[in-house]
Amino acid sequence: MEHESKGQPSFSARRRWIGRLRVVLGTTAVVALVVMANYLAVRHPVRWYVTPDTELRLSPQTLSVLRSITNEVRVTVFYDREDPMYSMVTALLREYELINPRIRVRTVDYVREAGAAQQVFAEYQLAGATNKNLVLFDCQGRVMRLDGRMLAQFTLEPIAGGSEPEFARRPVAFHGERAFTSALLAVTMSRPLRAFFLTGHEEHDPDSAHETVGYQRFANLLRQNCIVPATFSLEGTNLVPEDCHLLIVAGPLRPLPEPVLQKLDQYLQQGGRMLVLLNSYGLSRASGLESLLARWGVEITLWPVSDRDHTITGQDLKVIRFGRHPVVEPLLEGGAPAALHLWRPRAVSRLAVSAAKPEGLTVTELAYSGERSVLMGAGAGARGPFSLAVAVEKGAVPGVVTSRGNTRIVVVGDSFFLANQLIESVNNADFGAFAVNWLLDRQFLLHPLSPRPVREFRVTLSARQMRALQWTFLAGMPAGLLLIGLVIWWRRRS
Repeated sequence: MEHESKGQPSFSARRRWIGRLRVVLGTTAVVALVVMANYLAVRHPVRWYVTPDTELRLSPQTLSVLRSITNEVRVTVFYDREDPMYSMVTALLREYELINPRIRVRTVDYVREAGAAQQVFAEYQLAGATNKNLVLFDCQGRVMRLDGRMLAQFTLEPIAGGSEPEFARRPVAFHGERAFTSALLAVTMSRPLRAFFLTGHEEHDPDSAHETVGYQRFANLLRQNCIVPATFSLEGTNLVPEDCHLLIVAGPLRPLPEPVLQKLDQYLQQGGRMLVLLNSYGLSRASGLESLLARWGVEITLWPVSDRDHTITGQDLKVIRFGRHPVVEPLLEGGAPAALHLWRPRAVSRLAVSAAKPEGLTVTELAYSGERSVLMGAGAGARGPFSLAVAVEKGAVPGVVTSRGNTRIVVVGDSFFLANQLIESVNNADFGAFAVNWLLDRQFLLHPLSPRPVREFRVTLSARQMRALQWTFLAGMPAGLLLIGLVIWWRRRS
C-alpha cells in the first residue's frame, strides 16, 4: 500500500491542465492591466512635483493656451547641446508636449548633426552664422522664430586675475515660458498682428544690427510677442496702413513735417495705437511730436534729465521709481526690484492744463528720475523728480464709434533703451514687451509669467580630494562589489 501511494501522481492530468490554464489566464490578465494602465497614462498624464518651488510649474495662463490648441504644432530646437540654456529650453518644451500631444518637439544640434541642420536651413530658409540657437514654431506654414539670446536675462560678473577689468555674462533668469506661450499664440492665430515703424526722419532702423542705434533686437522682441514688424513712410499721399495695429515712432532726429503730423493725429483720432520714443540728440529744434502730443495731454521737455545718484557714465540714468499702471505693474509684482536703464532721457509728463483735451482722456505717469535729478542744457535749474514716460488712453465716448477702437499711446523720453545694446539691460525688454501688449489690449500677456531661476551648483575639490574620489570610483566600488559576491558565495557553500 505504501509503494502504491508513492507511485501515484499528486495531481491528476485534469487538475494540472486547470492549474496551467489559471497561470496563463492570470498572466494574460496582468499583462492586459499593465497595457491598459500605460494606455491611459499616456493619454491622461498626471505629474507630481516633488520640489516646493512653484516657479518651476507651468502657469495657469500657459495651461489654458496649451489646452485650447487643436492644430498640429511642430517645434524645432535648433541648438548647440553644450549651450547652458539648452537643457532648460528642452525641458520646458517637453512639459508643453506632455500637456498637449499635438505639440511635437524635435532637437537638432547644428554642431554635431550637419545633415539634419542642413535640412532645417533649407526648410526654414535660414542663412548666415547668426542663425543658431533658435527655437522654431511651425503650424500649417506659419513659422515663429525665437532667438535663444532673448530667452535669458544675464548679469555681468567681474573676472578676477586679469590686468584689465573683464566681465563674464552669467544667466540668472529664464524667460522661456512667456516667449514659448506667445509663439504658440502667434502660429495658431490665422491673422497676425502688425507693427509699423515710421521712417524718413532718421529713426532707429528695425533691420539694423548696429549695437548703439540698431533696433533689430526690438524687432525680434515684437516677433516673440506674435507681432510682425514692418516699415512705412507717410511722405506724399501715403496714409497709415489699414492693417496697422501698432505704429512706432522710434527716435526721429529730423523734425516731422506738418502733413505727417496731421496724418498721425488723424490715425490717433480713429482709435490708433502708438509707441513714441524720443531722441535727445535731435535738440536743435522741436521734432513736431511735442505739439502733437500736447493735444493728447502730454508735456515734453527739449532737454535731457541728469541724475548723478543713479548713473554710471553721467549720460545714462537708472530708473527705480515707477507709477501704477498695467504697463509697469507686472515689473513690480513678486517683490523683486525693477529698473530701467535709459540714455539721456527727456522729461515726459502729464500736461497740467490742456485747452483742447479730448473727452475721456487719461494720462498716467509711468517712471520717474531721482529726487536730486536736474535738467541739462537750457533747461538747467529745474529740479526733479521728473516723469520720464507716460501712458495715454482715450476711453469710449458715448455716441462716438472709432474705426480702430480706443486710442492708446505710450511715450518714453528715450529711444536708445530699446536699441540693440541696452535692450538686454535690467528690465528694458520687459518694459518694451508690456508697453506693446498694453497698447494692443492683450491683457493675457500683461500678467507676468515668472521667469525660471537659473541656479548654478559648484563643487570645489583640492587635488588630494580629487585623487581620493578617483580611486574610490576606480578601485573602491569594484572591490566592494567583489567582496559582497565572495561573502554570498561563501555562505552558500557552507
